[in-house]
Amino acid sequence: MDITFNKNEDHNKQLLSQLNKMLHQVSFGGGKERLAKHEKKGKMTARDRVDFLFDSPHNTLEIGALAGDQMYKDHGGCPSGGVIVKIGDVSGKQCIVVANDATVKAGAWFPITAKKNLRAQEIAIENNLPIIYLVDSAGVYLPMQDEIFPDKEHFGRIFRNNAVMSSKGITQIAAVMGSCVAGGAYLPIMSDESIIVDKTGSIFLAGSYLVKAAIGENIDNETLGGATTHTEISGVCDYKAKNDQDALDSIKNIVGKIGAFEKAGFNRIPSIEPKDNPDDIYGILPESRSEQYDMKEIIKRLVDNSKMEEYKANYGKTLICAYARIEGWAVGIVANQRKLVKNGKGEMQFGGVIYSDSADKATRFIANCNQKKIPLVFLQDVTGFMVGSKSEHGGIIKDGAKMVNAVSNSVVPKFTIIIGNSYGAGNYAMCGKAYDPRFIFAWPSAELAVMGGKQAAQVLLQIETASLKKQGQRISKEKEKEILESITNRYAKQTSPYYAAARLWTDGIINPLETRKIISMGIEVANHAPIEKQFNMGVIQV
Repeated sequence: MDITFNKNEDHNKQLLSQLNKMLHQVSFGGGKERLAKHEKKGKMTARDRVDFLFDSPHNTLEIGALAGDQMYKDHGGCPSGGVIVKIGDVSGKQCIVVANDATVKAGAWFPITAKKNLRAQEIAIENNLPIIYLVDSAGVYLPMQDEIFPDKEHFGRIFRNNAVMSSKGITQIAAVMGSCVAGGAYLPIMSDESIIVDKTGSIFLAGSYLVKAAIGENIDNETLGGATTHTEISGVCDYKAKNDQDALDSIKNIVGKIGAFEKAGFNRIPSIEPKDNPDDIYGILPESRSEQYDMKEIIKRLVDNSKMEEYKANYGKTLICAYARIEGWAVGIVANQRKLVKNGKGEMQFGGVIYSDSADKATRFIANCNQKKIPLVFLQDVTGFMVGSKSEHGGIIKDGAKMVNAVSNSVVPKFTIIIGNSYGAGNYAMCGKAYDPRFIFAWPSAELAVMGGKQAAQVLLQIETASLKKQGQRISKEKEKEILESITNRYAKQTSPYYAAARLWTDGIINPLETRKIISMGIEVANHAPIEKQFNMGVIQV
């Protein structure tokens, strides 16, 4: 191993250590003190509830663990968006579980909470996946009601999705394990079956204090909307549970009786571990996002037996297109080659840049994968499309549009891993969030932005200094340096993978060594939903 490999390894393992530290921190929800108070009420924590449901709590996939990170500081924060979302097996059936964390503002809904709940429902709808709600929420967080209540992708969309899933035959089960108030009270009754925990679970449109204020009636919450009321009088809930564990056992029993589902039929054979050591990834991936490296060496450490069949290997070399297997699943990989390459004309091409020939190759490969019903995996480390007169005259916009068209209209499931750069239109062509990947995760080394930091900082510097000069200010070299440093720091914060994960632009940040497992679980999830449409790119310029 050379010194560069060792330096890269140290840097990437430091990034991984930072990630592990943050994931450990958010696992405490609203904090150890609030967790202790929650448990004193005889209630399990949100994470304990979720883990209790799964057949194997360690063989799960968490969505949005870092949602809300560094957001809502003026409101005390919202760790993990105040809700836990995980995918795993419950009684042998793959399910997605959504659990309110009552230690975070009593489980109240912040804007990011709604976004995360909607993401969970989107996954269930796209993949015909049974969804389980563990409800323990005080409802909308009133100080921010204008950002969560009235719009299309706000709180009310949850119940619209309940109805849509019901019409599609997607199983929905709700367990009321704490508060379930106001609009949220519709969720259990819009689910297929509902369970309520005695003495701790309650459902009502308005609590006892509001009832008193509104109509003058004196009544306690338990009589108003407790377990006995809703299983013996109103009929809102189907089962009454003695405690949290009893409610979760009931869910397991219900899920265990669900019939088999129709599969999409993606190809899978027994898995073979990579022949090349996956740990080498830490040393291969450069410390700097501008340094070159061979993406094929990364791919070899992600795929079964380190083997791939490369499509058009000597054409369009800045994009690698290859067939391979990941944990036995057949996949088509589209990855940005990050080293300097020479095209068929003897011209040098920059790694990480998409050229016309690369875009043309990827378009054809994506069409082939759709024809063969092979899921697509995008490995992003892209700075964008090639610019300049030669590229423009050669039709880079046309060829890039064809690739974007193919990605947009792909009917096989797509999975995106952001390894390094994810800049500008390159993010789009490589199946960024806007192009409906079934799952999109980032490595700790990722950066997401409209352009690279240095270029953006220089552009923003020119704009800001021009504005100050118009105001009559004289800009010295020292002042210009100070402005540039401020802009660079601000821009760097916004390009961080944590900034993206906090806002659910990605489903989370992962250890690179978890990539195989996550893609495999993702394809298993997608296998619940048979492909119903034919691949059709519509009108394109040839």
